[in-house]
Amino acid sequence: MMINEQTSEIKIAERIILFDGVCNYCNTMVNFVIRRDRKDRFRFAPLQSPAGEALRLQYQIAPGVDSLVYIENGRAFIYGTAVCRICRQMPGLWPVFSAGLLIPRFIRDGLYRWFARHRYRWFGRTAHCMVPTPDVRAKFLQ
Repeated sequence: MMINEQTSEIKIAERIILFDGVCNYCNTMVNFVIRRDRKDRFRFAPLQSPAGEALRLQYQIAPGVDSLVYIENGRAFIYGTAVCRICRQMPGLWPVFSAGLLIPRFIRDGLYRWFARHRYRWFGRTAHCMVPTPDVRAKFLQ
């Protein structure tokens, strides 16, 4: 990862998943992706981190987006589209879920936002962002 000091833009070739660092479900899903990321394709950052904030600004992601952002090939994706595009990059049968992109976006994103509104009630939240173990720390943007 490189940060351009003049523009605060983060230059990185990998695919980036920004997530809600205080959401228990989001942290579980990040660990799920990390365990399956055998080709080391993904990098991660909590939305609440300096890297997450810089990327949010760089890609003009609205402050109301507080659960999942996926950045790939210079484009940011949110909500259900982000999930489907992440699944497309996963090994095994997970790419099947990218077929969700065939569902109209307003339905796909509506279902995602409904789930996101309830995630704290169903799965809880933590007081601080997840601290990665030393063996996966290199996957996290600083």
